[in-house]
Amino acid sequence: MAARPKSKEERLFSAAVLRRSFELRGEEHREQFRFVYEGVLRDLELEAPEVEAYLAAHREEVESAIGRGTRAR
Repeated sequence: MAARPKSKEERLFSAAVLRRSFELRGEEHREQFRFVYEGVLRDLELEAPEVEAYLAAHREEVESAIGRGTRAR
């Protein structure tokens, strides 16, 4: 049984989570990020500006997915 294709929203979310995860790792992972991220964008048929816009609009959801959701201070 084949998996159903992911919606564009799901693909954007996945790419945004990957991007934000690497951002949190710091500059020492920049080259690994670029290599992986470019491949993911190609595989998911997305453009970097689309992912950046999605991340800006859905930052809280993305942060929550990587365990950095808003917490009481």
